[in-house]
Amino acid sequence: MLFVCMGNICRSPTAHGLFLSLIQEQQLEQLIEVDSAGTHSWNIGSSPDLSSQKTAEKYGIDLSQLRARCVVKGDYDYYDYIVAMDKSNLVNMLAECDKDNRDKLKLLLDYAVNSGITEVPDPYGEGMDGFETVYGLIEQGCLGLLSTLKQDLSNKTG
Repeated sequence: MLFVCMGNICRSPTAHGLFLSLIQEQQLEQLIEVDSAGTHSWNIGSSPDLSSQKTAEKYGIDLSQLRARCVVKGDYDYYDYIVAMDKSNLVNMLAECDKDNRDKLKLLLDYAVNSGITEVPDPYGEGMDGFETVYGLIEQGCLGLLSTLKQDLSNKTG
């Protein structure tokens, strides 16, 4: 499972930390590997944005150990699910991904039930309210994605 946004300091590390927490609660961390990356290299090695960290911490999730990295070609072969936060990053990945891996790429909110929104907006510069809104959207998407993954896992083992 690879979560992707532009700089890998706001949305994708939030999804990374939240999804990791969800799979740990379900005792699935031995079956599902979680990572995050960005489509741009500006923030390589940086910690998640402090507003992202504070928002996640409010919900019991620690993002402080995560570090930004860029999507690399090998990610498209390695991960079974590559989940973009918005269409712009999805388009960027589709342009560099081999045709046989394109079906792995989806938008996070494709998995959200009744969100009414297709993209997770970039909260950078939107104040704490923006980060709260984004956290809620990411949570909806992650819960739907976890449900899909559990179904896929049961189909493979059943």
